[in-house]
Amino acid sequence: MRRDANGDGAGGGRNGRAVSDHMAKILAGTPGEGMNFHERVWAVCCAVPKGKVTTYAAIARKLGSGGAFRAVGNALNKNPYAPRVPCHRVVGSDGSLTGFAGGLPKKKQLLVAEGVAFSNGKVDLAASGWEVGERAAKRKVKGAGQGKLF
Repeated sequence: MRRDANGDGAGGGRNGRAVSDHMAKILAGTPGEGMNFHERVWAVCCAVPKGKVTTYAAIARKLGSGGAFRAVGNALNKNPYAPRVPCHRVVGSDGSLTGFAGGLPKKKQLLVAEGVAFSNGKVDLAASGWEVGERAAKRKVKGAGQGKLF
C-alpha cells in the first residue's frame, strides 16, 4: 500500500485509507502491464486534465483497439472509482454528451464547473479537447505523448 504526502491513499484516499500500487497506477493515469481492458480505460480517463475532455473512440485508439469505443463506454459504465476516475470527461466523437450514470444534466454541470467550453449544446472539442502529449510533454515522460487522441 502507498500513501501520499498528506497521509491519504495515493490519489486522494479518504480518511487515511491507503490504496494498492495497482490502483495508484490507475489514478496516476498510467495504463500498463497487469491491467485488464477496463483498468486501462480508467487509467487513460484519469490522465484527462480538469477542464478538458476526450472521446470514447480516442481512448479506444490510444489503447490499440480502434473500433472498441463501445467497450470503452462499457468500462466507464462499470467505473467503481468515480469521481476519482473522472468518466464525465469522456464525450461522443462529435462532442455530444452521452452515457453518464448521474444523468446528462449532471455530466454537463460537472464539465461546465471545470471550464469545458460548449457550442450549440455540445462540447467544443477545438477548445476543450485533450491530446495524449499535453500532460506527458510537461512532465517529460520518456515515450509518452505519442499521437493525438482526436
